[in-house]
Amino acid sequence: MSLLLRRRFGPIVLAALAGAAALALADDTPPAAMPAQGAGAAGQAPVTAAPPAASKPAAAPGAAAPASPGAAAGVDGGNTPLYRVVDGDQVDPNTLNGWRTWRAMACDRCHGANQEGLVGPSLVDGLKTMSKDDFKKCVLEGRVEKGMPNFGGVKSVADNIDNLYAFLKGRSDGAIATGHLKAIQ
Repeated sequence: MSLLLRRRFGPIVLAALAGAAALALADDTPPAAMPAQGAGAAGQAPVTAAPPAASKPAAAPGAAAPASPGAAAGVDGGNTPLYRVVDGDQVDPNTLNGWRTWRAMACDRCHGANQEGLVGPSLVDGLKTMSKDDFKKCVLEGRVEKGMPNFGGVKSVADNIDNLYAFLKGRSDGAIATGHLKAIQ
């Protein structure tokens, strides 16, 4: 029985430990080589994006994110962008926490290291049409019939759900490059 349990749950435990180790090393790991994702050249103005209004349909897949700070209108009346990016790999503190949550929970096991899908669907494509409310419901309540676990009981996920959305929306918009992220300098 013990061997059966180790075979069944051993990989899950190892993946959780690997995710926790990745979070611990997130700031100490040198940046990985990152292909350009349309993020722009060095010295480019930061990219910001406004959170989508819950009642409005998502922007067309080819729509570009606003290219200057404050240009995007937030849901709070206009001045709070969803995320802020410089040079594709430098992000605001909240978006960085979303990336850290992604790594700590080892979401890449199902959604791929570049969020382009593996066993689970591509989040780069999915967040082009999925609303923030639908994203939160999916992550916090799960879609067990499709293999998506419920993360509502995981405090770090529940506390960082908006940050996780900001990170993944930035990836979906093409503003955030793949690989290691760091705080805006």
